[in-house]
Amino acid sequence: MANNNSGAGVEAASQKKKSNIRKRERNNWNGYLFMVPYALMFVAFILVPVLMAVILSFTNFDSIQFPSFVGFLNYITLITSDEVFMQYVLPNTVVYAILVGVGGYVLSFVLAWALCNLTKLPRTVFALILYSPSMTAGVAMTVLWKVIFSGDQTGLLNSWLMSLGFINEPIIWLVSTKYLLPIVVIIGLWSSMGVGFLSMIAGILNSDEELYEAAAIDGIKNRFQEMIYITIPQMKPQMLFAAVMSIVNAFQNGLISTQLTGNPSPGYAAQLIVNHIEDYGFLRYEMGYAAAVSVVLLLIVQLFSKASNALLTEKD
Repeated sequence: MANNNSGAGVEAASQKKKSNIRKRERNNWNGYLFMVPYALMFVAFILVPVLMAVILSFTNFDSIQFPSFVGFLNYITLITSDEVFMQYVLPNTVVYAILVGVGGYVLSFVLAWALCNLTKLPRTVFALILYSPSMTAGVAMTVLWKVIFSGDQTGLLNSWLMSLGFINEPIIWLVSTKYLLPIVVIIGLWSSMGVGFLSMIAGILNSDEELYEAAAIDGIKNRFQEMIYITIPQMKPQMLFAAVMSIVNAFQNGLISTQLTGNPSPGYAAQLIVNHIEDYGFLRYEMGYAAAVSVVLLLIVQLFSKASNALLTEKD
């Protein structure tokens, strides 16, 4: 009798285990089903375009005739023969990425940390004010910045400088190769408080308050020490996300100079890699060469993203 009960118990346990396995499998399939829309969009709008760009970078393609294979000729031309890219575009992009990417990242953290020391209402208002330029940059370029940097006496900056006696005649800001890149950098910093900025605010606000109390007992004396020893170590994931977003935005932001001066910019003074791609792809219709430049840009962004990941990822 005991053996029969024991056998029945084992069989019931086995049936329950099989039922749990089937339930987990159904849950897994439900999860896969929910992933299908994202997977389809990822393949259609990211994976396929990237693969097509890589394939086209090895061809001569004018968007009309069928692409002809040319091997690494586009890459060789980019490195050895494209004087505009090596002399203007690449240096401009590096300067812009350092000043706007790194500078905007540091500025985002400092402002996020400062806002989190305010009460809820003023913090929300100032966060919205700082975030709004990243959403309205295109409109502001026409309505605000073109008016400020207008090259005649009606331009706000010229009017202010002349009234203060700093200049005697208007400066044509958006044509001068001396001032064009600094203007683009200023506007880039102004519009750099994007999603990464919001993620930093979220990371700071979700910090463990008990750690601050324990740190005060252990000898932390001011807010700066709290930021270095407590706040930053707690929000490494948010800082990594903000770093990647800042790098990507810095390297892909060619809209500023295009809207201010057109493409190409005067004297290539503010020409970035994205503008170079648009120049060859949509103005000259050299799609194969433009694809090669875009692949180089992708590799540069990937390199900087890996460096950020190495710096901000927790070490075991």
